[in-house]
Amino acid sequence: MLGAKNLAFLCVGVGIKLLLWPAYHSTDFEVHRNWLAITNSLPLRKWYFEDRSEWTLDYPPFFAWFEWVLSLAARWWDPRIVQLDNLGYAASSCVEFQRLTVIASELVLFAALGRFVQASGGTRQSKIAAALTFLSAGFLFVDHVHFQYNGFLFGILVYSLAFAMEGRDLLAGTIFAVLLCFKHIFMYIAPAYFIYLVINYCTVLRTRRRSPVGGCALDIGASAWRLAKLGTAVVVVFAVAFGPFVALGQLPQLASRLFPFKRGLCHAYWAPNFWALYVFADRLLILASRFIPALGLTFADLPGLTASTRGLVGDTSFAVLPDIPPIATFIATLLAQIPAYVVLIRKGSKKQRGPQRFIQAVVLCAYASYMFGWHVHEKAILLILVPLGLLTAAPTQRTLRMFAVLSTAGYYSLFPLLFGAQELLIKAAVLLIWVLCALALLKPDRGVSAWRCLLRAERLYVLGHIPLFI
Repeated sequence: MLGAKNLAFLCVGVGIKLLLWPAYHSTDFEVHRNWLAITNSLPLRKWYFEDRSEWTLDYPPFFAWFEWVLSLAARWWDPRIVQLDNLGYAASSCVEFQRLTVIASELVLFAALGRFVQASGGTRQSKIAAALTFLSAGFLFVDHVHFQYNGFLFGILVYSLAFAMEGRDLLAGTIFAVLLCFKHIFMYIAPAYFIYLVINYCTVLRTRRRSPVGGCALDIGASAWRLAKLGTAVVVVFAVAFGPFVALGQLPQLASRLFPFKRGLCHAYWAPNFWALYVFADRLLILASRFIPALGLTFADLPGLTASTRGLVGDTSFAVLPDIPPIATFIATLLAQIPAYVVLIRKGSKKQRGPQRFIQAVVLCAYASYMFGWHVHEKAILLILVPLGLLTAAPTQRTLRMFAVLSTAGYYSLFPLLFGAQELLIKAAVLLIWVLCALALLKPDRGVSAWRCLLRAERLYVLGHIPLFI
C-alpha cells in the first residue's frame, strides 16, 4: 500500500522530472516516435523490415509490443505521432506525450524499489538507497533529458533482484527472462543469473541420515524437477516473445536487427572503457609514426580514421593496432567476468551464497561487459550503478567507497550527452546535489557517512570532477 510519505516522495520525483520537459532531447526521441509509428501503422510481419527511416526497430519483441501499447494512446493524443512518413515530428503535443510516457512507465521502477525495500527489511538505509536510485542523476540525464525508457527496464531488473532476495528464485529467473525479451543488453549479466539459479535453486541437497559420516548428498530427483520448472518458464517466455516471428520465418532478420555488428567497436560517444584507450593508443601511434620516423611504424590511409566512433553504421578503423572482431570482445568479456563466477561458486552456506553475493556478481558481470563489450553505449554505465546502488541498502565501508567513486565518475561520464548551453547548469546542479546526498546519507553499520569512509586519494578523485567540469 502506498503510504503518505511514499506518495509525497513520488510527487516530488515526478515534479522534478516535469521541470525537465523543455530540455534538449536527442535523436532517441525520434527513434521511439518512429517505433510508435511502425508498430501502430504496420502489421507484425513488417515491424522488423521497415526501413524508410534510419531509426529502424532494433529492440526485442516485448519492447516492440510495449511501443504498440503506447502507440494506441499516441493515436488518441495526436494522430500525427504515429504517421510513418512524418519523420522528425516533434510538435509540442508529441514532446508532451513522449515525456509523459517515460514518467508513467517509470512507476514500474518506483514499485520495484518498494518491493526491494520490503525484501531488505524496510531499513532506513534501504529506503535511502531506493530513493537515490529512483532520483539518480543517470535516469534524470538519460531518460528525462536525453530520452529513453531505462527506468522502466531497470524496474523489471529490480523486481527480479527483489524476488531473489525474498528467496523466490524461480520467479526471479522468469522475470529476468522477460527482461531479456524487452532489451537484450541485459544478456551481459545473464551468466550471473545462470550460475546463481543453478546453485541456489536447481541444486537440492538432502541429509544423509543413514551415513555414518553424515553430511549432505545431491537429491537428483528434486534437482531435476526444479531444473525442468526453470527451463520451462524460460522457454515459455521466449516462445511468447519470439514464437510469432519464428512462425513467420523472420528469425534471421530479427537477429540482424538485434545484433548489428557492422556498427563498429565503439559507439558514437566513447564509453570510457578499455576499447576507448585502445583507439587512443592507435591514434598516438599514428602521431608517433609521423613525428618519429625512426620507429618504423607504417599504416594504411584508411577511410574513417578521423572518426573512429560512429553510432549508426560503419566499423571502427585502426591504422597501427590490429582490428578487433566481435568474437574477441566476447572472449575478453567472458574472461573478465571470471571473478563474478568465483563469487557465486565460492564455498559457503546457502545463506552466504545468497542474494547479496548474487547482486555483487551482477555488478561484476556488468562491469566486465562495460569495459570489454562490443559497441558499448555510454549509457550502459547504468547497468553497473543500479545494482551497485542496491548493495548500499546494507553497506560495508568498502561498498560505499566503490559506490561513491564509481557513481560520481559514471554519472559525470554522461555529461557529453547533454551538450547544450541550457543544460550546462542543470547537469552540474543535478549531479552535485545527488552526490552530496549520497555521501551524506549513505552510512555503513558504524554510522559514519560515506564521505568519512573514503580514503584521501578517493576524496581527491571525487573532488577532482569539479575543476574538470570548470
